[in-house]
Amino acid sequence: MGSLFRSEEVCLAQLFLQSASAYSCISELGERGLLEFRDLNPSVSPFQRRFVGEVRRCEEMEKTFNFLQQELRAAGRVPGPCPESPRAPAAREALRVQEQSEQLAQELREVSRNRSSLRGNLRDLRQYLHVLREGQRFTSLPAPLGSPPRPRALSEREPILDPSLHQHLERKINFVAGVIHPWRVTAFERLLWRACRGYLVASFVEMPEPMEDPVTGESITWVIFLISHWGEQIGQKIRKISDCFHCQVYPYPESEASRTDTITKLHGQIQELSVTLEETEKYLAEVLDKVAVALPTWRVQVQKMKAIYLVLNQCSFDVTKKCLIAEVWCPVQDLTQVQDALRQGSYQSGSSVECFVQRVPTSESPPTLIRTNKFTAGFQSIVDAYGVASYQEVNPAPYAIITFPFIFAIMFGDVGHGLLMFLFALWMVLYEDSPRLRQGTNEIWLTFFEGRYLILLMGAFSIYTGFIYNECFSKATTIFPSAWSVATMANHSSWSSAYLATHPSLTLDPNVTGVFRGPYPFGIDPIWSLATNHLNFLNSFKMKMSVVLGIVHMGFGVMLGVFNHVHFKQRHRLVLEFLPEMVFLLALFGYLVVLIFYKWIKFSAADSRVAPSILIHFIDMFLFTSNPENLPLYPGQVPVQTVLVVLALASVPVLLLGTPLYQWCRQRAPRTVRPGAPLATGEQEPLLEGQEARNSVNAAMEDVESGGHSPDAKHSDFAEIFMHQAIHTIEYCLGCVSNTASYLRLWALSLAHAQLSEVLWTMVMRNGFVGLSYVGGVVLVPVFAAFAVLTVAILLVMEGLSAFLHALRLHWVEFQNKFYVGAGYKLCPFAFAPDTWD
Repeated sequence: MGSLFRSEEVCLAQLFLQSASAYSCISELGERGLLEFRDLNPSVSPFQRRFVGEVRRCEEMEKTFNFLQQELRAAGRVPGPCPESPRAPAAREALRVQEQSEQLAQELREVSRNRSSLRGNLRDLRQYLHVLREGQRFTSLPAPLGSPPRPRALSEREPILDPSLHQHLERKINFVAGVIHPWRVTAFERLLWRACRGYLVASFVEMPEPMEDPVTGESITWVIFLISHWGEQIGQKIRKISDCFHCQVYPYPESEASRTDTITKLHGQIQELSVTLEETEKYLAEVLDKVAVALPTWRVQVQKMKAIYLVLNQCSFDVTKKCLIAEVWCPVQDLTQVQDALRQGSYQSGSSVECFVQRVPTSESPPTLIRTNKFTAGFQSIVDAYGVASYQEVNPAPYAIITFPFIFAIMFGDVGHGLLMFLFALWMVLYEDSPRLRQGTNEIWLTFFEGRYLILLMGAFSIYTGFIYNECFSKATTIFPSAWSVATMANHSSWSSAYLATHPSLTLDPNVTGVFRGPYPFGIDPIWSLATNHLNFLNSFKMKMSVVLGIVHMGFGVMLGVFNHVHFKQRHRLVLEFLPEMVFLLALFGYLVVLIFYKWIKFSAADSRVAPSILIHFIDMFLFTSNPENLPLYPGQVPVQTVLVVLALASVPVLLLGTPLYQWCRQRAPRTVRPGAPLATGEQEPLLEGQEARNSVNAAMEDVESGGHSPDAKHSDFAEIFMHQAIHTIEYCLGCVSNTASYLRLWALSLAHAQLSEVLWTMVMRNGFVGLSYVGGVVLVPVFAAFAVLTVAILLVMEGLSAFLHALRLHWVEFQNKFYVGAGYKLCPFAFAPDTWD
């Protein structure tokens, strides 16, 4: 039975699928997401597999869908998500989807081509119309005789035919008219002048309205040019130069009557093309509407169809070629659902023969499956980032749900900061179903959102530890009356006015009756925030607290290894590994915890001045000596410490040699195995005469016969076991020392967070309250804004990230390495997840 505390039982199974119903069965299994398929054709090229034609057909349809999607985006439409997850289409339905999609693609190509052609023609007609209109102004004939003469003006709109040259009009004048890109006008004019030696008159004017560039699609204000010249050779040069500059040249009628008639015809053609283009746009919109409705569903269907055929390519055929055999990793508790899915797929395909599933024995390590929900997923991700759990070993995630936020809160303890973090996470939790929060593109935001429940617990635990430390934005709160009485101390002392004037700091003596009335009900007494030695007091308290919590945390990790030894039926490790590990840890560092609590209980304020130093006692314990200046904590302390050190040292060779010698003795002992007798973990029952080995179809016969062992297997196994155990022993013994010291980071970061918070309050908010006199109320608004920004940026984000990383390290290195291997791999079931389809 699988649970969060240990990965589920996973078995290797074979699916026997009839050829006619294999597609439907795989589709049904993909909808449920139960199995991880294995490739039974690893040596076969993807282009030589049985269903490569179907896969190519799916890829061709995907190309068609990409074209349709590009057309939608070109029209300014964004294809929406699929409203529901459709099932994979049957063969006949897939043909219908392919035909409809290709038909729509063909219609879109034709309509788009016609629209582009109509737009090009309409653009050319409009440009031609503007060229003729502007040309009329340039080439208009002079006024008739008798009319008042027009004043001469230097203007680009002045007619090219000067009235004084009217008597020379019998010469043949030719025109070249067209449009040019505005960026090329200067170079075009310069080259015309040099090539034609000035035997031309060129006029340039901007078009009254911008038009689309057929190459780039941008809106450009084109430039109209009209060039008059004499001689055919000059005209040929002008046309060649115009072609080189990609100019659009239009015919220019010679007579004014012809130009007027041409303008009238252009107006009619433009009107007809506009109506035709409008109808084409309407038809194109209708086709795009059909595509926008059907495309999301088609994409999901074809992607599912392609995934099914890729899975079928991983199956192998039996000798009759009528049945497909698939090999899968399957959770044992889901075997009934798998059989139901196969039965449902056979029924949908209309097959009279049902498919079935059969378990297969294997010596391979199955994948790891740990089912999570939205609450436990964040904590499981922290564990998986270190390494996926080995098959059915103890999962640290359920214990990290409590220990991780608590260790974080020890370093981040502040009521105000924890409340801000808690409210931020609570907002994400309450609005977790909002699509706007889930579909963000910022990777940092998505990381925060996925760990919203982790942040929620970290904030809640920080509020708790903040009350323990009695800190809210670095200031103490007086929830209960202080246990220290200054008035009693003043009444029973010789504090005179002169003494008070010369002593700004006063010492409260708890030995005076009534000065100290017992411990504070909860947390740190608020009077310590006013004391000059509050830092020394908190340092001692937090340092000892870090050591105690660290040793308890490591001891809990060692105890979790018991569940692994019992589950894997390695009970010899309980005596040869677990017992010496606990003796080594408790005899040295567990004894240190006992000394801390014993000193707290035995010594009171009356005899605190003669209390011995635990650190010196702990050093003398390893040196097998005693310090006369450091009084013993209890009678017979030196013999007890000597015995504990001897026990710790004696446990090291047991831990080093116990498991290798046990394995060596088992290998040398003769083995008699009765049929049906239970076997230890890692052992395989020998085959009886005439019995065949049933295993994975990927296993070769020589592998089954040899059992995977070589003649030198015993020696290599013993050497490997001894080296592994030696590394484990050295790592554990040295780690107990270094890991205990590593937990002092709880004390250091808690102190750093408190000091940073106090500095921020003193440097910012205190100035707004104290140093700004009567204008403080006005200036307090920007001061508080600066205080809020710095609090969020430094104390919440930077300090929070630092505490998170240190808590992560304490779990990965100091806690998990006591029992957790993390050498497994996840079960990746074949599933049609709606979020994966684009």
